[in-house]
Amino acid sequence: MSSPKITSPARLASHVFHALGDYLHSIPDEHPLHIALRTYALSLSLSLGPSLVPFVTSPRARSGGLKALTNVLRRELGLSGFAFAITIGVGGGAALKQIWDTWNDQYEEVPQSKQWLSKLRRFSTGLSDAHRTFFSYMLSAYLAIVLLQSRKRLSKSAPPAAPIPMTAPLVDSASQRGKPSPTLDLTLLLLVRAVDSLIHATCLPYVDSYDPNIPSETKERVTKRRQQLTTRLDAFVFWASSARIMWCFFYAPDRLPRSYNKWIMTLANIDPRILGALRAIRSRSWSYTKGFCDPPDLVTSFARDLGYPENWGNPAMLPAYGGPEADRVWEELGLTGRHGVGGLPCEIVHGGLASSCTRNASIRGLQAFAEAVAIYLPVHILPILLTRPRKLLQTRQLIKTGLAVVRSATFLSTFVSSIWYTVCLTRTLLLARLFPQISHDLWDGPYGCTFLGSLVCGGSIWIEQGRRRGEMSLYVLPRAIRAWLPHKWINSGRASTRVVERLTFVLSLAYLLTAASHSMHSLRGLSRWTLAFVMNGPNTGFWKRRRQDTTPPTPVQPPPTHD
Repeated sequence: MSSPKITSPARLASHVFHALGDYLHSIPDEHPLHIALRTYALSLSLSLGPSLVPFVTSPRARSGGLKALTNVLRRELGLSGFAFAITIGVGGGAALKQIWDTWNDQYEEVPQSKQWLSKLRRFSTGLSDAHRTFFSYMLSAYLAIVLLQSRKRLSKSAPPAAPIPMTAPLVDSASQRGKPSPTLDLTLLLLVRAVDSLIHATCLPYVDSYDPNIPSETKERVTKRRQQLTTRLDAFVFWASSARIMWCFFYAPDRLPRSYNKWIMTLANIDPRILGALRAIRSRSWSYTKGFCDPPDLVTSFARDLGYPENWGNPAMLPAYGGPEADRVWEELGLTGRHGVGGLPCEIVHGGLASSCTRNASIRGLQAFAEAVAIYLPVHILPILLTRPRKLLQTRQLIKTGLAVVRSATFLSTFVSSIWYTVCLTRTLLLARLFPQISHDLWDGPYGCTFLGSLVCGGSIWIEQGRRRGEMSLYVLPRAIRAWLPHKWINSGRASTRVVERLTFVLSLAYLLTAASHSMHSLRGLSRWTLAFVMNGPNTGFWKRRRQDTTPPTPVQPPPTHD
């Protein structure tokens, strides 16, 4: 009996959909097709989602109409879009690895005229499985970076490309002449994660906690030692990175991604004219000792806007040194509370928020705390929603999550307030009073109050939880590396710059994916969370163990009893 013909398009689509579903269920989660589908879905959600947000929140984006929306969809869904390129890098490498393994397993007699093929097979079979994995992902990673860097401008009416999470925005290559590579921040992110994995795999002690042959005392001792080393290394990396980033924020903002500068500016709540004065002191276009400023109204306009006399912002009228001479100048200017020190009055530096240094730092800390709660609430809740949603119904888990949010918010508020208070300690409360003979060109210069504030603020990382310290250090380190790179070199657009970046991208991505396949223990945090899902699916290993806490036990029917 012949099968009925399918004539309806809807029935045909339904048939194809069910056949595809049956096939996907028949292959393992580690199959390249599954890996590619998970990679594309995750990458598309990270790129297309933020690209569509402006059409909801910004009238300017909506003014482009359907054409602008079409351009965004064409850009993100195209062959050079982030989702497709990353899928080629991850899923393509997995497919190449499977093809390579299949070829190795097949035995064929090689003709005498093709002995080179026999030598190639012997070389291939002599490679370890990890080496074959690494080389496969190297090739696919190279294709991915080439696709990402081939993005071209589609339309001036289209909104800019959405930023890849934790990196700077991807910018169309046509507009990148004389600017950093649009994939530089993504490359640095992968580099940092790969080096972190390499260090954990080779330099830090590790034991398999599931190995029954290792005594539990040994496991506890090695695990504790590993955590101590990791915590200290993370704290040092965060401290050094944040110091460099904050110094660049004050004096070299072009070394940081524009979006990151904007975020720090919002959190610091500092007037751009104060930053302009700091940069003018560094460039020597502002001097207390010589009594000049270019432009002359840089801070006087700010003093006027705050309701203070303009002379309070004029370096020609302000004392350059401390001591009795400074007190006489302050008396003429009608300023009290700045006994024995010179420089800009704290009322101006604080932006009119408070004349007291302690009150100013406290208010800014509270403001930063409120903003940090809004930032960290989804950071702590979303992972639980994705892996253990039922735990949020437990009062104990809610309290634990709430305390974690408060702890993270306290870290960020301490970060902000410590900078402000260190600045005041340096130029007003302590050092400038101890050494009144030193000019405020030094105290307010690039190696004075802001330099010390940049050094101190990173110590707030010890408030954070141990695991969170690791993620924070891995978050800021790529930006610190970018800030250290020679500015002219990364903006040159030379072929050597492109070659170095591509090589870094290829090696970093290939190593991360190899680690995910062969040594998942060397990954941590976001790297492990993401790659465990992409490479193995949600039903194995890391993800499965995270859900076992809240998965209710399967009801078991008791056996019948016989009287």
